[in-house]
Amino acid sequence: MAVLNPTNIQSSCLMRCASRLRMLLVLLLCAGLLASCDGRASLFNASPNTEVDWDLDEIKEKGTLKAIMVYSSTSYFIYRGRTMGYEYELIRHFAESQGLKLEVVVAQNIDDLITMLNRGDGDVIAYGMTITQEREELVDFTQHLYLTNQVLVQRKPENWRRMKQADLQKALVTDPAQLIGDTVAVRRNTSYYERLVNLQQEIGGQIHIETIQGETSTDLIIERVAEGSLKYTVADANIAKVNAGYHQNLDIGTPLSLSQRVGWAVRENSSDLQHALNEWIEEIRDKPEHKALYKKYFDHKQSYLARAKSPYLSLNEGKISIYDDWVKKYSAQNGWDWRLVSAIIYEESGFSPADTSWAGAQGLMQLMPATAADLGITDPFDPESSIRGGTRYLRTLWDLWKDIPDSLNRYQFALASYNCGYAHILDAQRLAAKHGADPNTWVGNVETYLLNLSYSEYYNDEVVRYGFVRGNIPVNYVRNIMSRYAQYRNLLPEHKPPG
Repeated sequence: MAVLNPTNIQSSCLMRCASRLRMLLVLLLCAGLLASCDGRASLFNASPNTEVDWDLDEIKEKGTLKAIMVYSSTSYFIYRGRTMGYEYELIRHFAESQGLKLEVVVAQNIDDLITMLNRGDGDVIAYGMTITQEREELVDFTQHLYLTNQVLVQRKPENWRRMKQADLQKALVTDPAQLIGDTVAVRRNTSYYERLVNLQQEIGGQIHIETIQGETSTDLIIERVAEGSLKYTVADANIAKVNAGYHQNLDIGTPLSLSQRVGWAVRENSSDLQHALNEWIEEIRDKPEHKALYKKYFDHKQSYLARAKSPYLSLNEGKISIYDDWVKKYSAQNGWDWRLVSAIIYEESGFSPADTSWAGAQGLMQLMPATAADLGITDPFDPESSIRGGTRYLRTLWDLWKDIPDSLNRYQFALASYNCGYAHILDAQRLAAKHGADPNTWVGNVETYLLNLSYSEYYNDEVVRYGFVRGNIPVNYVRNIMSRYAQYRNLLPEHKPPG
């Protein structure tokens, strides 16, 4: 019969425990290695691999710069019919400096920004992204546009207005270490999440991070803190500042980071575009015009408050102007998208019903007196009458171009006719056919010959019946309206647009 030795039993147990501990450490190490390999790519819901290969030369050949943007109260929005935003105005100026048209691609989910860029949905992310090492493994950044830091956004106590300053400070988180064991809500694929992860290491304690879907904007998350449905969030100081100007019960005085650079991003194989953007940013960054633009969106509290409280900020109620109800009513009666009609009204009068042009056109839709009379409009300065008459006239022009098979082209022909007259467009169409261009296609075809009608060799051609016209005016008119209409569709999606 064998006798058990207590010393041997203890030694055996220790050896088995040590072996298991070593195995556990190996597993943890492997997991850590896997996380380090995959974590940075998954952090931004993106792959560093680019799926397309074109650069600035190819963009110029196409003639259009596609900018991926985010819909927010500082970056890109519509206010009283006008497309606005810090990033929007900047990227529009850059596109103009390169002789390019701007096309905006809206990211519905901020988590998808880098994925959209690398698969070729756009050429540049024109949205303020904090430049981090993790992101630099996925994209190439431009020179920074500005510096900011991240702050804690928290709600003040209900009776904060009656509290002494010292008591108020005691009721607030004033040191990041006070967040240990508490919950902060941020989107997962952001530099805010990164900051909280790193902050836990710095303060030596766990912060519970509540992750929010990428479709939720920073503005909306901050609003939820103000309402009390979220306790804390993190935001860039400049964005937090403008929101705190509106939600006065917010405190944004606790910094969570040092200064950080904010810039735009391009694909890793777009070095020429990156170089052009860098040169342009370095040229404009310290100019008074750029400083004024930055102040316009981040420092001017009163203008921000006016926008934030207005129903005509597209972020609020999805309205374009105070005339939306009439525009929708009469556009529907005449088969036009109300957002396209709104773009026309903005181009014609800037929504000013008392406007009169040098040529005598009047009212919101700038009807000529003879046209208004034909339409039965007795007061072209009356907003409803102008919209009623203008949309009827648009329908008439639409019907005149019934032989144009493509609806998008048909709208462009109708718009050009609205601006300079049906007869001049017929002339341009006949010229296009004579010179081998497509008489039923607007862009690059009939619009080209409308431009040529400014020159005697063309307006004296035998096929031209109505003579000279300054073609650049209707051509730019159509371009401006279609561009604005695209912005309205992006920011106020409702249904499939014409064409």
